[in-house]
Amino acid sequence: MIIAITAFSLPKPITHAEARAIFLSTAPTYQDVPGLLQKHYVLSEDGGTAGGVYVWASRAQAESMYTDAWRAFVRGKYGTEPSVTYFDSPVMVDNVAQKVFTY
Repeated sequence: MIIAITAFSLPKPITHAEARAIFLSTAPTYQDVPGLLQKHYVLSEDGGTAGGVYVWASRAQAESMYTDAWRAFVRGKYGTEPSVTYFDSPVMVDNVAQKVFTY
């Protein structure tokens, strides 16, 4: 399993309510994306940085998301350049399912 964390500094801080509205407007874009298991939108406490934590089935599927077109979308929506960092996730604790998964 691959975790991708995206982040970008916002031109000006936004509130939780503003972030929620913006994030809801883009959420449908991420539904039914092959290999994307979960996406968590994130906003720093000061509202100056936003991004996402993505859980992917594979690195190849993750890399297929973060294209030049995706970067242009982020620049157009938020006015800033995103960063993407990948992590291998060999073990996951799921407290809802009460299980530990290995990959």
